[in-house]
Amino acid sequence: MDEALRPESGDTLTVMLVHGAFSNMACWNGVISLLQERGRTAISVMNPLRGLDKDAAYIASAATQIDGSVLLVGAGYGGMVMTNAGLMAGNVTGLIYAAAFAPDEGESVIDISERFPETLLGPALRPSSFPNGGSTYAVEMTLDRQLFPAAVAADLPSREAMAMAAAQRPIAIAAMEDKSGEPAWKRLPCWYLVATADQIVHPEAQRFMAQRVGAQIAEIDASHSVMISRPEAVSDLILEACRQVQ
Repeated sequence: MDEALRPESGDTLTVMLVHGAFSNMACWNGVISLLQERGRTAISVMNPLRGLDKDAAYIASAATQIDGSVLLVGAGYGGMVMTNAGLMAGNVTGLIYAAAFAPDEGESVIDISERFPETLLGPALRPSSFPNGGSTYAVEMTLDRQLFPAAVAADLPSREAMAMAAAQRPIAIAAMEDKSGEPAWKRLPCWYLVATADQIVHPEAQRFMAQRVGAQIAEIDASHSVMISRPEAVSDLILEACRQVQ
């Protein structure tokens, strides 16, 4: 067996990667490839982006169905979800935030964002409606396609950023307004990668949340799409977390 593919431990551990708003499972492809090269089991799961309670329940269910322990990794709004899912699934052993929201109980995405300097998130948001059962409709948000590259992916090639803008998944406004429940970071070890050029989650907000959760903190000059532009930095932090939880 190639040494590069040899697992670092015989313990069963799965790295579960949770994407954020305006994104999809494929954003983790580069990180997954690097983790697989080190013999780690890693999967990306779909974040429904329909509401915090629903999204957290979905991710917790996916984690519970895994045989062995799970290390959750969240980006952006994915951090909100895993913060709430972490205590629902009894096999979660740690949380890794990658330019992600790490709320305390009673906080929402909007609450956290409003406490720190404005980013491009607010100016780029565009509302639309979707059917919400029967004859009712609810509001969901996307990002303006022309503003998307600067807001989300300023350190990626323009063609790639524009393709991401066209393929973005909307998030229900309810998910941005919903208040967090008891945070899993109060019971589980945490790591946090601060993206210092982020134009969605302000770096000051990231540092505040990272310190509040008592995370082991790393910083990198990267956009909100740090998992795509700097997959090595993300995978290095994940591998360090893997070594510590096993």
